[in-house]
Amino acid sequence: MYWIAVGDVHESTGMLGSIPGIQGAEAVILTGDLTNRGREPQAERVLDRVLAVNPHVLAQPGNMDHAEVDALLTRRGLNIHCQARLLAPGLVLMGVGCSTPTPFHTPSEISEAELVRLIRMTHQQALDLAHRDCPGCAFRLLAVIHTPPLNTSLDRTTNGAHVGSAGVRAFIEEAQPDVLLCGHIHESVGEERLGRTHALNPGLLSEGGFVRLNLADGELRATLERV
Repeated sequence: MYWIAVGDVHESTGMLGSIPGIQGAEAVILTGDLTNRGREPQAERVLDRVLAVNPHVLAQPGNMDHAEVDALLTRRGLNIHCQARLLAPGLVLMGVGCSTPTPFHTPSEISEAELVRLIRMTHQQALDLAHRDCPGCAFRLLAVIHTPPLNTSLDRTTNGAHVGSAGVRAFIEEAQPDVLLCGHIHESVGEERLGRTHALNPGLLSEGGFVRLNLADGELRATLERV
């Protein structure tokens, strides 16, 4: 059982069909930034192209998507922003999109405090969902958070500045999800370990980056790959 996750789409979907195994994945996960400051029509076109490759899609808005993209995803039953989903027995996904403030004044920016609030609220949903699924059982947690954790290889801009979120990093260090998928900083493609959390930023979809998530024998493993 596996899933394919892609990062910042920015309305460029041409690489999708080249991702090995994407048609057979349980779902395609879009971690944020479907558009370039786009609204519903642009997001609709992106979703339709992804759905043409795989009919199962989970997505959330990034900072470059207007609020109506969030509403569109909810209306179509695809939204993971501020939601927890049971992907398989013993595997829960939690999603938080948008981003902390940038110098570019993008459409869906929120304060650090609000991001932390949303993360903690959604994490509690994930815990509750896991307990309802199997009370007292161990479970795996996949966190999909558009903003990367601060002071990592995943949040460094081309000038060397770290622009991620202290709150995301604190959450990862405390909650220790099995896998963190982030994005937002296109040039920081990479992966690293934060405790037992495997954190990955696949970068721009147009550059061929993606993550393959495999669930086997109760273990969730992620690999950073490129077309």
